[in-house]
Amino acid sequence: MTMTDAAEPAAAVARESVYRPEHPLDLVATVGMLRRGGTDPTMVADRGRLWMAFRTDAGIATLCLRQASDGVHAAAWGPGAGEALDQVPALCGVDDDLSGFDVSSHPGLAEIARRHPGIRMARTGRVLDALMCAILEQKVTGMQAFGAWRHLVSRFGQRAPGPTPRPMFAAPPADVWRTIPSWVLHRAGVQPPQARTIIRSAARGASIHRAVLTASDGNARDCILTSLPGIGPWTSAETRIRALGDADAVSVGDFHLAHEVGYALTGSRTDDAGMLALLEPWAGHRQRIIRLIFAEGIPEPRRGPRLAPEDHRNR
Repeated sequence: MTMTDAAEPAAAVARESVYRPEHPLDLVATVGMLRRGGTDPTMVADRGRLWMAFRTDAGIATLCLRQASDGVHAAAWGPGAGEALDQVPALCGVDDDLSGFDVSSHPGLAEIARRHPGIRMARTGRVLDALMCAILEQKVTGMQAFGAWRHLVSRFGQRAPGPTPRPMFAAPPADVWRTIPSWVLHRAGVQPPQARTIIRSAARGASIHRAVLTASDGNARDCILTSLPGIGPWTSAETRIRALGDADAVSVGDFHLAHEVGYALTGSRTDDAGMLALLEPWAGHRQRIIRLIFAEGIPEPRRGPRLAPEDHRNR
């Protein structure tokens, strides 16, 4: 791994670097999965570039990533630009440990892994951002969750610096999330149980962040997250996948996931218990198996019409 700095810091000028990973890397498949829908205000995919807006200890930053033959070219703007460039290796999966990962016993998976050697587990380190996003996705469709995320982040987040392809915003910090009025959350389409969970979790945002990042392993992190009211195994797993690059996290309770995994591995749908049994041979890498399945695009045939979400908001 090498990282070379190619520009002096300046408030209005990009800082640039090139990250040269020592492992195969598919940038879009690795980092692109962090995007929450096509209108995500924190992340934009534009003409082969991935743009991200987020907060660092030094301040807000905009980061642009582009993969080329000589590595991943990164440019960053804002007071947090230096820290943003420091995060590029983790985003590209430098901490992802493939030790013990072996799919040779399943010829289908072995072929998928051969075709997608560059998929890595991205790590953002931003526990609260991932947790807030996962809470918004509880028990609703992706369209509803992404709409709520866009509405709240665009309104309460901070405008990102730099020549972004469209206006972008960094997600709010904990002290802003905790003060968002209930009626605003309602207008964004957030149900009362999720609204309460957002406020309670944001009130403990700093301690949650520290505890999760310093926990010894995935099980310890899961125990910390699920000890919070309103946070179950699904929300914990989704948070750990995005913030920590947890290669073993499985989102138990997902409406579609068990069916998709069962269909991909056996040709038949299954339930959560069946999914966990199917994934057990790859304990430690269960999320990696799921990522490969979705990268290959093996959707289970739909058996009914799409859900038409009801909107009970008083407009």
